[in-house]
Amino acid sequence: MHSTLQLIEIGAVILALGLLGAVSNRFSISPIPLYLIAGLAFGTGGIYPLTTSEDFISIGSEIGVILLLFTLGLEYTADELVGTLRTSAPVGLADLVLNAAPGVIVALLLGWGPVAAVAMGGITYVTSSGITAKVMGDLGWLGNRETPAVLSILVFEDLAMAVYLPILTALLAGAGLVSGSITLAIAAGTITVILIIALRFGSLVERFVHSPNEEVLLLKVLGLTMLVAGIAQQLQVSAAVGAFLVGIALSGSLAHTAQKLLAPLRDLFAAVFFVFFGLHTDPGDLPPVLLIAALLAVAGIATKLGSGWLAARNAGVTVTGRLRAGAALVPRGEFNIVIAGLAVSAGINPELGPLAAAYVLILAVAGPILARGTEPFAARLRHKRDRRKGRTPQTDDDVPIPGPNGTVPATAHDDATDDADTDTDTDADGASPAGTSADDESLTGR
Repeated sequence: MHSTLQLIEIGAVILALGLLGAVSNRFSISPIPLYLIAGLAFGTGGIYPLTTSEDFISIGSEIGVILLLFTLGLEYTADELVGTLRTSAPVGLADLVLNAAPGVIVALLLGWGPVAAVAMGGITYVTSSGITAKVMGDLGWLGNRETPAVLSILVFEDLAMAVYLPILTALLAGAGLVSGSITLAIAAGTITVILIIALRFGSLVERFVHSPNEEVLLLKVLGLTMLVAGIAQQLQVSAAVGAFLVGIALSGSLAHTAQKLLAPLRDLFAAVFFVFFGLHTDPGDLPPVLLIAALLAVAGIATKLGSGWLAARNAGVTVTGRLRAGAALVPRGEFNIVIAGLAVSAGINPELGPLAAAYVLILAVAGPILARGTEPFAARLRHKRDRRKGRTPQTDDDVPIPGPNGTVPATAHDDATDDADTDTDTDADGASPAGTSADDESLTGR
């Protein structure tokens, strides 16, 4: 009887997630807020609390995080990762300081203590790679000139998490200075070993998992990812970070095939993960923290716009592209919930979980909406500027540059000269058009 009820609950949850996903597609919004709301409805204090399927959802949520980070790692090669770290470190550090500061300050002002402040700093810092990738893909921004700058920040944030998560785990466990230092050293050593394998022996890993049979390839890749993630977690490194580094070790057609095979599993278990977080948040706890969450969200939008603006400006991108870069970085999602989940499980301040849930809900909805409004907003700014200077609002400067075959790229709305009157804001004349540069091509498929 228990197993029958469990099947019924699991089926009802998955069906509900499918219906919510259909709603999100219909209105072109991220499904993450809807999944979180579903978790609130099925959890403690919700409309219909689950009674038999929570173990399945708990394990499924762990698999979801692992697959999310593994497929993100498939987007990069080890060489690209190292190169990105060398070039994007200053902007990445600025992004870290700007976006972690609001969370740290709020936690300290509320008297939650230094450990909660470290957790809140991580919650307000990290952009949702999943939502950002979906938004940029839906809006046709993947070939734009600001895209490498956006992805460089995302990679830096993911690697910052590789250092941050072991530190947070040690602090949550109450480890002392010596114990915490040992934990961090083990974590750093594990990451270094996996990176060396990815850089120097990636071809051996690919030969090991390669198979002409898709079923065999799926089992090998999934098994290796889960194994490395589990070992990484046992060695005080986040399982998600271990999975991310496994993804980096795979490249080329093998990475493309693995991503295609694992995408349905990733989507299923990622949805389960967001539901699991919602299950552990009582909806009645949200109203008291909504004001703080809203203030944090406003600060988060401002700081991410600043990070994107700085990164795109350093890449020689003009105002419209800078606004797009900042808007793309606004959404928060999977990593923020992971951090909050760790803190809540460790018994940190009970208000931290509801605050994180409300914060993520606000920005997961506001991010895609803001992204859709950036180009109309930039166009209005350009129109006002041109009227102020007595120029015709639509000039030859706004015409997209034809591609090498004489056609205008679909994503050529980069407005490469929308600041032609300001030398510092203008791309070089010889710059490749959006969607045609070598760097851009490397972003849309390996």
